[in-house]
Amino acid sequence: MTIAAVERAFKLLEALADEADGADLTVLAERLDLPVSATHRLLATLAERGFVTQDPQSGAYGLTLKLSQLAFRNLDLRGLPDAGQIVLDGLARATREYCRLAVVEGESLTWIARAQGATAGLRYEPPMGMGIVLHATATGKAWLASLPEAEALRIVCARGFGGEGRTGPNALGDVDALRQHLGETRSRGYALAVEEGEIGTVAMATTFRAGPDAGAAVAGTLSVAGPLPRMQEARRSEIAAALATAAREMAVIWPLRRRQIGGLPAVSTEAAIRLAPTETSA
Repeated sequence: MTIAAVERAFKLLEALADEADGADLTVLAERLDLPVSATHRLLATLAERGFVTQDPQSGAYGLTLKLSQLAFRNLDLRGLPDAGQIVLDGLARATREYCRLAVVEGESLTWIARAQGATAGLRYEPPMGMGIVLHATATGKAWLASLPEAEALRIVCARGFGGEGRTGPNALGDVDALRQHLGETRSRGYALAVEEGEIGTVAMATTFRAGPDAGAAVAGTLSVAGPLPRMQEARRSEIAAALATAAREMAVIWPLRRRQIGGLPAVSTEAAIRLAPTETSA
């Protein structure tokens, strides 16, 4: 298979990921700007490998769960969700809002775990499969603020400020605004996004390190998000303190994730959290 064919196959998978009920062959061909015959060949190959299935009644093509299975297999091998879920659950209980864990992958972030802390009223629970718009989310800005400024600006400018239409009314639109927000994030110790990622929502986030040492690399972020009426300024200091505590705890247990998978003796997650140092790691 040529490089072009591989690229087309990935684009086809990405297109099908947005279709809960599947899509017709002609629709997919038009969307990808490919001949129907070429699109059909790609679909047939993906179906043969078990990634795509065709509805016998409607004829629509859709993804199977094979991609999800592969993703979960990889996450299990890396031990990422299990290592952080207890901390994330604690953060959700403390804040009573929707919390997420994201990890650094190259020049981006990927959400890998979540916990819902809201027990009454409005529940904010966005999908986990959407990519993170770095300049328009608290999660993205928390990580960008941990980088040298020139590097952070380069990453965002390479992607553009459009955000593929997935931004809220207050999303940052230029380099100067981003530079100001990143400076504020460093001063506060956490990132804040008020209706930047999505209308009617507020999010706060901080980074955590790959170990308790102050010089350890930033491994990911922890975030708290909820409806604007519940996430007013009066609550933000309380949530910021909970985020700092969770970041400390995550830094302590993060190095244990591979040892737990390999079956080697390791401090339990609960015990590791009790050993967390008092200073914040983010």
